[in-house]
Amino acid sequence: MVDTGRRAGRWRGAEVAATAGISVQQVRNYVDLGVLPPVERTPAGYRVFTGDHVRALAVVRRMAEGHGWARTREVMAAVHRGDLAAALAALDAGHAELDRERADIRRVLGAFETVVTSPAAVLPAPRRGARISEVADLVGVRTSQLRLWEQRGLLRPVRERGTGYRVYDAAELRAAQVVALLRRGAYPFDIVAAVLGEMRTTGSAQRVHAELAKREQELHRRSLRRLHASAALYDYLRHRDPALPG
Repeated sequence: MVDTGRRAGRWRGAEVAATAGISVQQVRNYVDLGVLPPVERTPAGYRVFTGDHVRALAVVRRMAEGHGWARTREVMAAVHRGDLAAALAALDAGHAELDRERADIRRVLGAFETVVTSPAAVLPAPRRGARISEVADLVGVRTSQLRLWEQRGLLRPVRERGTGYRVYDAAELRAAQVVALLRRGAYPFDIVAAVLGEMRTTGSAQRVHAELAKREQELHRRSLRRLHASAALYDYLRHRDPALPG
């Protein structure tokens, strides 16, 4: 945070901009958007910046790192128009998004754990490919379920020339097994679709599991940045209103 206590009184726009490495025009734009506090003007029409603008700009930068520019603009504009409730609601929404994302990752990780540790990892597929009745027998489901999963985009069997029969190659047979396995575990279709999408991309459940673990670690880092940003915002709110609870 910029030490605005070292200086009182007026700041020039160029000096404010220099604290964040941005242009004077950007500072003016931030004021117009409400991201920075309103400015007074001299009788000649020049903008009058103060240490409050420098402090707010430092918070904006921290907020953008943690919450992204769109939410930063929403929150800071609400703060500067005096609508604290709207600012807090937007802030809470950002933290809730991370919570949902973390829950989704954990659910998908759990689904992959089920797939990876499944004892029936490989099913024999005929060289010519398996037809729907054969797949149903191998996987242990009804053909109507396989058709439903196909309608939902989870399975992609090809059609045999002439007859139009569905034909499942080894990859689609494995996909059918994965869907059946996860549905028996009560995983919703969106999680099943996420698992299959990742497996079709990487081709390996183990590799996907490792990649999702990396995403979870990145989510932890994002959460810490967001927490840091929220703390900076709280300090700024306390500066504007010392009566806020500490």
